[in-house]
Amino acid sequence: MKDKIKKLREQTGAGIVDCQKALKEADSYEEAVELLRKKGKEIVDKKSGRKTNEGVVEAYIHANRKVGSLLEINCETDFVAKNAQFIELAHDLAMQVAATDPAYLTEEDVPQEVINKEKEVIRDQLANEKKPKEVMEKIIEGKMKKYYSQNCLLKQTFIKDEDKTVEDLVNEAISKLGENIKINNFVRYSL
Repeated sequence: MKDKIKKLREQTGAGIVDCQKALKEADSYEEAVELLRKKGKEIVDKKSGRKTNEGVVEAYIHANRKVGSLLEINCETDFVAKNAQFIELAHDLAMQVAATDPAYLTEEDVPQEVINKEKEVIRDQLANEKKPKEVMEKIIEGKMKKYYSQNCLLKQTFIKDEDKTVEDLVNEAISKLGENIKINNFVRYSL
């Protein structure tokens, strides 16, 4: 049982008591993971309205010294802003920005004219397809989802763990650290 609790803690970042409860409630290890993820989502939702007046500005310079980034990430207290896990999160996110060059933070940040232009390009690519309109709309929706996953930082696959998005990473940190965390701004530089 101890091994399962330890593994569950490492995988989800949940506390020992929460891991014990999840393993007792669930019929399988996978179900326990899902229970903890749902609980983590509830915690994130509760904290999302809280003000983030503290934080750090993290810089990342790639080894070739030709690519770098700056990232502002905020939290609620200076206690968390100085926490090693928070600093590591900030560093990982700055590295993500340098590696992937996202144009936007969220889907909502993408201007409507950019969305319209992307959809127009997709429609032009699919012009010769002989598919029903509903199917075409599903294809366009799927391609837009891919566009967001490439161009919106929170929707990107995390470079250190392909099973997570950046949004998952931030939400895990919120659950572990117990505070609201927001990425406020980022910029990438390259030669």
